[in-house]
Amino acid sequence: MRFRRRYTSGTRPRRHPWLRRALIAAGVLISLVAIGATVLFAVTPSVSDAQARVRALAARDGAARTGAPVPHVFAESIVASEDSRFYSEPGIDPVGLARAAWATVTGSGLDAGGSTLSQQLAKQLYTDGHGGAIADLEQVALAVKLNMQFSKAQILQMYASTVYFGSGFYGLFDASCGYFGVPPDGMSLAQASLLAGLVQAPSAYDPMTHLALAKSRQKYVLARLVETRQITQAKAQALATAPLRLGRKPSATCRSTAGTRSRL
Repeated sequence: MRFRRRYTSGTRPRRHPWLRRALIAAGVLISLVAIGATVLFAVTPSVSDAQARVRALAARDGAARTGAPVPHVFAESIVASEDSRFYSEPGIDPVGLARAAWATVTGSGLDAGGSTLSQQLAKQLYTDGHGGAIADLEQVALAVKLNMQFSKAQILQMYASTVYFGSGFYGLFDASCGYFGVPPDGMSLAQASLLAGLVQAPSAYDPMTHLALAKSRQKYVLARLVETRQITQAKAQALATAPLRLGRKPSATCRSTAGTRSRL
């Protein structure tokens, strides 16, 4: 015969107090994050002038064209190498942010890759290229705002119009014409993957002066294209040795648009 143990009011089993404390802590953390996000949205500026800022940067840097369409070969290269979740994220990458936060907390010094293309664009347009904790938080809020107001195609176009590619070339149009003598829509995937690799360190990877380093970075971009299933390993190997035609004489399209700017 089995007997059930009876508990008096003073001897009831404990209900995992650590779980209760963890839930309370999680609730407090979520509340703090929500409050912080609300404050960030309130104190950061509107991004409705983003396209005007792109044109102002182009004028400052002498970029020939700010509204050139971003060809598929460059879009897939830059997304694969810089922000593989670009088309599905809301401007920030929670996974990347978590890795970046962990690297900061642990002091590992690893490149956590938490900055999305939208955050990089916000950095150029609104925080004058500055870093630091405060600027990084501002860029997070501004990146989300950019994605709320503009399409992914528009964000990618603004990014490609303002990023520096080395050798004095600002914007994709000038870089494509300057390095290869053709407008962006005339680039091969080999050329586009080389340009996508330059944005991390334009001076260090400048193919005119540091071709070996630029090619090494290109191989990284091609490897990312393989990892994201855009191309096969065999194609990546072929592209790594494909001719780049650096320094080719500018085409008629490049020459005819030098010194002009199209509107976004």
